[in-house]
Amino acid sequence: MTYVDGVVLAVPAANKDQYIALAKEMAGVFKRCGALKVVEIWGTDLPDGEVTSFPMAVKLEDGETVVMAMNIWPSKEARDKGWEEAMADPVFAGDSDMPFDGKRMIFGSFETIVDE
Repeated sequence: MTYVDGVVLAVPAANKDQYIALAKEMAGVFKRCGALKVVEIWGTDLPDGEVTSFPMAVKLEDGETVVMAMNIWPSKEARDKGWEEAMADPVFAGDSDMPFDGKRMIFGSFETIVDE
């Protein structure tokens, strides 16, 4: 089964074009390093929750939206090898020009249990 890296983050709407350019660049790196697919999705209908929600999870501020991203890998082993290769790429050399606040980013890796 595939293995998936998932990210949820807050991006200022004013930085949407800059974020898309960076996401496309990073997608190219991950694909060269073995990812089967890279998906980035821009939040458009994000209701506030009473206990939890996407906006609450990333401490969404005025003028921001939530972005989710997934890198889909053939296996955990392929992901581990590909991730190591990707992190050596200059695209990941620093975060000073990131169009979002990385401190509010949620990241995790997941084993696929249903894929229909």
